[in-house]
Amino acid sequence: MATFNLFNYLEPPNAYYDFEKIYTAEQWARKQRWIVDYLNEYAPDVVGFQEVFSIESLQALMAQQGYAYFAVVDMPEVVDDFIFKRPVVAIASKFEIVDVAAVKHSNALASDLGLCSDFTFSRKVLRATISLPHVGNTDCYVVHFKSKRPLLEPDENTKSLAITDNELSPEKSIIEAFKANVAGSWGSTIQRGSEATLLMIEMITRREATQQPMVLMGDFNNDLADGVLSHLLTNTLRSAPALDVKAYLAKYCLNDAWQLFKTLKMSQLTAHNTQQNAGSHTNAQQSNGSAALQQSINEATSQINNTAPLFMRSPTHYYGPSSSVLDYILLSCEFDPSYDDSFYEVSDYHTYDRHLINPEYERDDLTTDHAVVSITLTLRS
Repeated sequence: MATFNLFNYLEPPNAYYDFEKIYTAEQWARKQRWIVDYLNEYAPDVVGFQEVFSIESLQALMAQQGYAYFAVVDMPEVVDDFIFKRPVVAIASKFEIVDVAAVKHSNALASDLGLCSDFTFSRKVLRATISLPHVGNTDCYVVHFKSKRPLLEPDENTKSLAITDNELSPEKSIIEAFKANVAGSWGSTIQRGSEATLLMIEMITRREATQQPMVLMGDFNNDLADGVLSHLLTNTLRSAPALDVKAYLAKYCLNDAWQLFKTLKMSQLTAHNTQQNAGSHTNAQQSNGSAALQQSINEATSQINNTAPLFMRSPTHYYGPSSSVLDYILLSCEFDPSYDDSFYEVSDYHTYDRHLINPEYERDDLTTDHAVVSITLTLRS
C-alpha cells in the first residue's frame, strides 16, 4: 500500500490556482512518466492519492498500469472554465473495490465540540471498502487534512505597504498581517484537529457495525506525535481496567505502520543476535547459563543500538531548512502481530524521497513536494 501526494496533478491546458500555472505538453508527459516509473518500481497494490485535479486522466493512467479499480468522492472546483481549485483525494486498487462513500461526520458531535453548524472537512474523506486477500473487506480511508496555511488573511487594504491618507502605515500593516497570521494559523490547527477527531469517531462507529479491518492513509499536514493529531493513536482509557482495554479496545485502535515495522524488525534483530551470541560462547561459559544468556542479550542490545540510524524515520516533506513527517499509513489490529488474531505484519516500510534529497533536474523537476510512503504487508508465519 502507498500514500501519494501528486502535487497539482492537472492536465493541460487547464491551470491550477491561477491562469499562469499551466503545464506544457512536455512537462505533463514528464510528470506522468515519473508517476509510472514509481509504480513500476514499487508496484503497490493499493494507492491513496492527494492533490488530484484531473480525475479522468489519473484513472486512465492507473488503468494502463493494471489498476482495475479507481474511485473518488468529490470534484475539484473550477473557476472561469479552466482554473482549478480545491483538489480531491482518490484511490486506485488492483483488488476489487466493493463499496465507496464520502465520510459524513456527526453534526451533533461537531456542535458539542463548539464547531460551527456548517462545519465540513476541508477535503472530503474517501472510504473505499476493498476486498483484500485473507482479511476480506477492508475499509481504506484516504485523507488530506487541512494544511497549516492560515485560515484568515489580512484585509485587502493591509496588504500594501504604501502610505496614503486612506491606507495604513507600514507598521500598522505589518501588525495587522501578524495578527491575522497568528489567528489564522490557530484556525487551521482547529480545523485539522477537528477533522481528525470527527473522522476517528466515524471510523470507530463503522468498525463497531461491520467489524471490518481499517486502513487510514494520506497527507496529515501535521506530525502525528503532535497533540493536534495524537488522539488518532489513542489506545488507553483512564477509567477502564487494563484487562478490559486489552480485550475490547484494541480492535478499535489504530497503529502507525512505521512503529509496527520498527517493532517487528527490532524483535527479529534481537532474536537473531541473541541466538548468534549465545551460540558463540565456550563450554565454560555455557556452564553458567544464566550469565551467558544475559551477556548475549546485552551484546544483542548493543548491536541494535549501533544500527539505530536504520530505524530512524525519514521526513516526507521539506520546507526551507526544516523537515517533517506529514504522510502516514495507520492500520487496525489485523495488521499488528502483537494482536493474537492478526493476519498480517508490516514487513517493509519505505519512504521514497530521492526526488527531495538528491534530485536530478531531467528526472525530478516535475514530481511532487512530498515523499511517497509505502508499506508491505506479509502474512504472519
